[in-house]
Amino acid sequence: MILIIPFGVVSGFVNVALAFHLTRAGVSVGQVAGIVALCLLPHTWKFLYAPVIDATLSQKTWYRIGAVLTAVGLAVMGALPSTAAGLALLSGVVFLTSSATSFVGMAVESLMAHVTPEDQKGRAGGWFQAGNLGGSGLGGGLGLWLAQHLPHAWLAGVIVGGLCFVCSLALFLVPTPARTHHLAGLASALREAVADLWTVIREKAGLIALILCFLPVGSGAASGLWSAVAGDWRAGPDTVALVTGILSGIISAVGCVLGGWISDRMDRWLAYVLYGLLQAGAAVAMAFLPRTPAMFVVLTSLYALITGLTYAGFTAFVLEAIGKGAAATKYSVYASLANMPIYYMTYIEGAAHDRWGSGGMLVTEAVLCVVGAALFLAIMVSLGGRFRARTAVATAAATG
Repeated sequence: MILIIPFGVVSGFVNVALAFHLTRAGVSVGQVAGIVALCLLPHTWKFLYAPVIDATLSQKTWYRIGAVLTAVGLAVMGALPSTAAGLALLSGVVFLTSSATSFVGMAVESLMAHVTPEDQKGRAGGWFQAGNLGGSGLGGGLGLWLAQHLPHAWLAGVIVGGLCFVCSLALFLVPTPARTHHLAGLASALREAVADLWTVIREKAGLIALILCFLPVGSGAASGLWSAVAGDWRAGPDTVALVTGILSGIISAVGCVLGGWISDRMDRWLAYVLYGLLQAGAAVAMAFLPRTPAMFVVLTSLYALITGLTYAGFTAFVLEAIGKGAAATKYSVYASLANMPIYYMTYIEGAAHDRWGSGGMLVTEAVLCVVGAALFLAIMVSLGGRFRARTAVATAAATG
């Protein structure tokens, strides 16, 4: 949980702190959605270089490299003006900083895959995503609050970046898995990592999990635009910082732990689909209920709780599908595909907002989520997949 916090901090800083200042500077919600989506873009193709993580340096070394670059990127981000004129330069820094966090994420994912027992992968996924979403709340809420209250706004990026680097101290509490690849045989190791991935994808469970990653089910994309649309609910900067930042991080972290616990007790595919449908329901409720600051607090908090469920559910079914071996490569492929719906849904919802307003944005997310869930069920049936009782799977893993 602690190690993955920097990964979430960057997205939170962009989604909340930068988005809030950009919209106040006259940048449209559609343009803000573009920079939020740009923050996600590096995570849609990180599987292309994930084999290098598996084949070269240790997970802990890659983590430290990513943590340093992340801290520097946040400091630069905080120092740049959040205005329409500086949007191009800011976009470049956001992209590079987000790319740095991919090394942090892949290192933690590989550590988690190697040291987590089969019957605890749901809980591991829950705590992992608790750190991710909790970090997002920390980066967004604390970043915005500091920028609003410190004498120099650039100090917010420095402080938040420094906290990210401090998280690397938790590496001393994590065992180091034995490395199966070495620099001397990099080419061979890369081929082995790709072969390991192909073995997983060829299996029915691996293929079905891969398809589910790409569908717009449980994307939680609207959470990246809360600060940009908060004015529709008359929510002020301190409310936005608290609710979409720190409070959201805490609530979603609770949802992650709960979602991981549930995922260890039922079919993990089914759990993820159900979480996604709950999220669609929350979006519809927010679209049609009264738009007051109090409702903004209640409904974004509910959405954050369900987002925690979906993120934990995703990690649980992916860990089940990939096993060990070239874990960074395999997890990154699934995570990259899972980031694609967040990426394209952010763009779609930004465009929907500019055309139909906040209500249209939320209904658009809900409709696409339901369509994605129905499509997944149809594909699973056509491939001969079926939901499984978790107790039977857990018992088989324990005795096998």
